[in-house]
Amino acid sequence: MLKKIFLFLLITPILIIGGWLMYLYNSIKFDAEKLIYYNPPLTTQFFDRNDKLVANLFSKENRLYVKFKDIPGKIVETLIATEDTNFFEHEGFNVEAIIRALIKDIKAGKKVEGASTITQQLVKMMYLSREKRIERKIKELLIATKVEHYLSKNKILEIYLNQVYLGHGYYGIKTASEGYFHKPLNKLTLKEIAMLIALPKAPSFYEPTRHYSRNIARANTILRRLHFLGWISQKEYQKAVFEKPIVYDSTLTRNKAPYVVDMAIKILSKEYPDIKIGGYKVKLSIDLETQKIAKEAVKWGFERLRKKYHVKNKTLNGLIVTLDSRNGDVLSAVGGVDYRKSNFNRVIQSKRSIGSAVKPFVYQIALDLGYNPASKIPDISRTYKISGNTPQEDKFWKPANYEKNTLGYITLRKALVHSRNLATINLASLIGLDTVINGLYKFGFDKVPENLSIVLGSFGVKPLKLAEEYTLFANYGKKVTPRLILNLENPKKGLKVKYPRRIDDIIPDYQAYLMISILQDVVKKGTGKNAKMKNIDVAGKTGTTNNFRDAWWCGFTPDTTTVVWFGNDDNKPIGKRMSGGRVSAPVFKHFYQNFLKIHPERKRKFDIPKGVKYFKIDSYKELFTKRSLPPSIKKFDVPVF
Repeated sequence: MLKKIFLFLLITPILIIGGWLMYLYNSIKFDAEKLIYYNPPLTTQFFDRNDKLVANLFSKENRLYVKFKDIPGKIVETLIATEDTNFFEHEGFNVEAIIRALIKDIKAGKKVEGASTITQQLVKMMYLSREKRIERKIKELLIATKVEHYLSKNKILEIYLNQVYLGHGYYGIKTASEGYFHKPLNKLTLKEIAMLIALPKAPSFYEPTRHYSRNIARANTILRRLHFLGWISQKEYQKAVFEKPIVYDSTLTRNKAPYVVDMAIKILSKEYPDIKIGGYKVKLSIDLETQKIAKEAVKWGFERLRKKYHVKNKTLNGLIVTLDSRNGDVLSAVGGVDYRKSNFNRVIQSKRSIGSAVKPFVYQIALDLGYNPASKIPDISRTYKISGNTPQEDKFWKPANYEKNTLGYITLRKALVHSRNLATINLASLIGLDTVINGLYKFGFDKVPENLSIVLGSFGVKPLKLAEEYTLFANYGKKVTPRLILNLENPKKGLKVKYPRRIDDIIPDYQAYLMISILQDVVKKGTGKNAKMKNIDVAGKTGTTNNFRDAWWCGFTPDTTTVVWFGNDDNKPIGKRMSGGRVSAPVFKHFYQNFLKIHPERKRKFDIPKGVKYFKIDSYKELFTKRSLPPSIKKFDVPVF
């Protein structure tokens, strides 16, 4: 009887403990599998067309993943020497280290030494709380053992070095290397490696941007350990100990072009909803140097309005966007004066009336119908009746020129060069409003109102769309769709996507050149004189809306197209006489003067296509094509050459 009682008392605790351990083992199955099938949130990186980092994008954890084969051996050695010298010998936990730590703790009467292996540390940082309970410790050992059974030692090190938090919002060794030192892993010095490996023990305490001396001291301790183990030479040790690396206190995103990155996210998030956690590499079409001078140009224009013209409205803002006219690549896009004060991206989110910036398209419709730049149109005043539901509700519209005068019959060229409103309205009346509307749709405009005021730009267009429309002229009749993303890849998914260019043939090159020639005159002697520069051909058109609410300059050179806009976000007038020529054309010039300094290779002269010829009229030369013949009853009445 006593024997049975003894066996019961002996076996029962064993069964209870065994059952408890089995329960713990089953409870850690999911945790272990999450580590075995490790899939952390990763940072997406944006680069410019020259592979310079533009920004890091992440949701909660800023992590750049690196595979074990790409981690320098010295980093692995330094980690093992510091955290777990017997890493390659144990099965997840180190019995000898546990006993040694336990003895020291007993002698001290408190916990003074840890005994966790790298695998245990990885388990702890991934899933378990830091509370010191026996259940947590046993779970840690069980998960570590299971992980060691399923994963190779190299894979465990890879996961550890990608998961570990290293302060300053940096997760993983690659992120910290690029963040603290602005270096890839293979360019780190031995001292810089030691400074990074110093961080897992207490990231906040040893964070080098705030506690440089503490970090250096611990790094030197790590170097002594490496030297003691014989893993570095005396010469390597002495060189590293006295090194004082530069540490950068960078923002986590390091975002140099926030408006551009926002544009890219808007494009990509539809197709890639995991864009903020998926670890993509996105190559953008922008050039960071060009983006920098574009940002400065908008700021310059803003300050110029404040100081020179005393514009005081608090909602005053501006934008600039530049395209490569040949292929549509967005070279720069600045959607406001200061992103920190307003992240509203006016390049793609605002839709403002474009004023006279629409006129070149109206005149191009006329040219394509057979009008010539020398054709005469009436610059005279007319009153238009706008019928209401009753005669009492009828309204009358009597447009006027900016100069408040009329010139009688003038050429198309002169009418557009000097942006004559009345001549433009009369031209639209001659060719028909339906013809104008259909022509604008053909060129790519959308939601065009069906009233005559559209020829004065009474409808709204987004700036990026307007820049696209102007490539019709700049690219000799071929309109290009703006392209912000060149390619995207995701090494983990084996994904590589190249974004194509889209170029549409709209009108013949010789017809487009007629407009290029007229818009060059806008700069030489018309409303766009403030955009004129030496040693490069410039063409373009101003745009000013009612009461000076919007000031546009849409200009282009032989291979680039740039749109500049200034106005108040609350749609109030900028100020008296604040026209596109006065406000925005100088900003265009300021931008291009700096742009050409960093890109002197840009094309300087417009080519003249085949099919463009000259004739003499009234003592000056004018252009004609087979579609836009000289304005005479008999084409042989004028000398042609």
